[in-house]
Amino acid sequence: MHPHLALASFAAAALLASAPVLADTVYTNANGYTLGEDGGLKRFSALVVGNNGRVKATLPAGAPLPRGRKVDVAGRTLLPGLIDAHGHVMGLGELALRADLNPSKTLAEAQAMLRAYKPTGAWILGGGWNQERWSLGRFPTAAELDAVTDRPAFLERVDGHAGWANTKALALAGVTAATPDPAGGRIERDAQGNPTGVLVDAAMKLVEAKIPPATPREADAALAKALSIMASVGLTGAHDAGVSKATWDRYRRFAARGKLSARIYAMAGGPDNVAAIAPNGPIGWDKADRLAMQSMKLQADGALGSRGAWMRSDYSDKPGERGLAFYEEGKLRRMMLEASAKGFQVNVHAIGDAANGATMGGFGAIPDAQRQALRHRNEHAQIVSLEDLSRFARLGVIASVQPTHATSDKGMAEARVGDARLAGGYAWQTLIKSGARIAGGSDFPVEPPNPFYGLHAAVTRQDRGDAPPGGWRPREAMTMEQAFAAFTTGAAYAGHAETKVGTLTPGKWADFIIVDQDPFAIAPALLWKTGIDETWVAGKRVFQRKR
Repeated sequence: MHPHLALASFAAAALLASAPVLADTVYTNANGYTLGEDGGLKRFSALVVGNNGRVKATLPAGAPLPRGRKVDVAGRTLLPGLIDAHGHVMGLGELALRADLNPSKTLAEAQAMLRAYKPTGAWILGGGWNQERWSLGRFPTAAELDAVTDRPAFLERVDGHAGWANTKALALAGVTAATPDPAGGRIERDAQGNPTGVLVDAAMKLVEAKIPPATPREADAALAKALSIMASVGLTGAHDAGVSKATWDRYRRFAARGKLSARIYAMAGGPDNVAAIAPNGPIGWDKADRLAMQSMKLQADGALGSRGAWMRSDYSDKPGERGLAFYEEGKLRRMMLEASAKGFQVNVHAIGDAANGATMGGFGAIPDAQRQALRHRNEHAQIVSLEDLSRFARLGVIASVQPTHATSDKGMAEARVGDARLAGGYAWQTLIKSGARIAGGSDFPVEPPNPFYGLHAAVTRQDRGDAPPGGWRPREAMTMEQAFAAFTTGAAYAGHAETKVGTLTPGKWADFIIVDQDPFAIAPALLWKTGIDETWVAGKRVFQRKR
């Protein structure tokens, strides 16, 4: 070797030898909880995180602490980061930057909010309205939206399965009395057949096709906003239920730049997006385990609030109406079989009992080995016939449920489908006892993204106003441990990530939150009031509450 090269090599080796080795970080004085690998609740006092962002150990009170940088948690409660198994990440950010009508309790309040809203574009866009919450007894009309703006306006119902348009928006879309209802959709009409302003499910696309697409800057701002909100409520991961190629590409760019502050398990929105995003098959978790796309989302039907949920018999409050099947049953089954055969987890939105029956029938037609390996999912599993409930465990289908839907829907669900059909509705404890796996989510922004709202609803079966006394259909409530598992290990398993996240056990990522009260020690009615002090992903803080 040339003398100069030898000298350079020696100098480099000496420099590396003298470079400080990054120390572990030890979070001490913690009131820590995690589920162990055996599924049991485990307590700890210290969390040891390696410089690679992974958990090295949890230690009981009084155990000797290893060397490393010490961080005093000051007796606060430390939990694994919570995972939302069914949300809409871009939708969360978009609604936060648009007209959000969720706070409105009456139509008049919504109109006042829209009058005060200052849009940045040519259209007024947003959502969150709910005619049931307004006690309107009907859908709102185009004329009632005309009264507040002369711009084209289109606002999604809180469930995302109906849109409220004004006259200008309907005119731009060419929606008239002569416009036929599209397959899987419905145009609400008056007695003369004229459109009244609300478009249900697939009919929404008639207006949406005329809305100018978001600019790249606007879309980036929406994603950044969504990630910020998620961190602030203690979510370190989310399963995004139905993404497009453009959204997937945006996630990849954020991940490449180190800006994806939560782990996203993406479900491609139908076969076309599967082909566009993953033509060569499922895309597993990346090296940092921030992003994956190995599942496809299908919709079997709409939602209860807009009477788009596909029912086996008429709606109790609207004879002659049975909702909307998005696909003929044979086509739905073929799409499920084809995606499964290509190695994709199949996740089907199913609200009504007919939709759930068709969905479970489709899963039953998939070869058993594929079902077991791919962990197919029923998204919502909402109004399920008693005979279909037992099929979840038997077929190995995950029930991906959103507890806050039950407490938001309770009165409306009783009116829509009656007591008999609710025997298998929102039946979480029955599913758990049958041996079915449960994953917990919120369906944000349909419901608030705060997972402690979900824990509260799962355990109490009450809304955040403590109604009804004793809980709604309380026999289906989860225990606190079951609910905690749904938003941690259950969601991790449903996203093929149980070896990566969900518990604070050695080798997994140090995704954790520090909260202001002990959810295992307080009265269940107080769960929803839990505040997030800090959120950490891979050992790096992504949120700290201002004090």
